[in-house]
Amino acid sequence: MAILEIVKYPAPILETPCKKVTTFDRQLVKLLNDMYDTMIAADGVGLAAPQVGIDQQIAIVDIGDRHGRIELINPVIIEARGEQIGPEGCLSFPGLFGEVKRADYVKVRAQNRRGRTYTLEANGFLARALQHEIDHLQGILFTTKVIRYYEDGELEG
Repeated sequence: MAILEIVKYPAPILETPCKKVTTFDRQLVKLLNDMYDTMIAADGVGLAAPQVGIDQQIAIVDIGDRHGRIELINPVIIEARGEQIGPEGCLSFPGLFGEVKRADYVKVRAQNRRGRTYTLEANGFLARALQHEIDHLQGILFTTKVIRYYEDGELEG
């Protein structure tokens, strides 16, 4: 496994809608594994392919719950409802955190590493993480949705 370099803002790829994945092969599996290792090494809960310089609709989420490692290829939010406001950060914006409004429930359709389509329902923090990563694949950054930024030390405690 390899730890990939995380692309930092203002790299243009972070604001570019990504291409759909059409080839499900060993190269994709290696990328998914490398992205997961990179996310864990960076102490993140999600990572999207553009954050490692790759223009593909691929994201990984693992918030440490019963779902474990979630691999999202060509994901689409097919249902969203409710509302939550909470803190978000991003590995491409080190040290920056803000309050963001998101749906409290989402239903996502995506493909796994073999190209099989599946659906996933999520609430709360997992729903927030999924929306954040899927936004990345559309070139949308959390900073465009921040209600207010946190001051240094405000989130500690």
